[in-house]
Amino acid sequence: MLFVCYPRCSTCKKAQKWLDEKGIHYDLRDIKEENPSHDELKMWVEKSGLDIKRFFNTSGQLYRSMALKDKLPSMSMEEKLTLLSTDGMLVKRPILISDDAVLVGFREQEWEDTLL
Repeated sequence: MLFVCYPRCSTCKKAQKWLDEKGIHYDLRDIKEENPSHDELKMWVEKSGLDIKRFFNTSGQLYRSMALKDKLPSMSMEEKLTLLSTDGMLVKRPILISDDAVLVGFREQEWEDTLL
């Protein structure tokens, strides 16, 4: 299982603590140091079944400063994937990738229903 997070993010810390308390093994990846690639993001979006908009960190400074709320609706899927792969701070976190699920953001009940 791959746990993609930003170590300074309080939600990521909460999710990591939850995983540790449940004894769930994972490989940790710092999204700031190793941003997800275009191909990884494409695979995760497809595997998750979620709209790609869920993968954007809509509360982040970079998202707001780039005025992406107004730009995203007119962008193609390819353009969105390329944009997400340019900077880890644009990507919603944490992301947990297991063999059969991709969880975006930490919703404790969703994680519990999926993993336990």
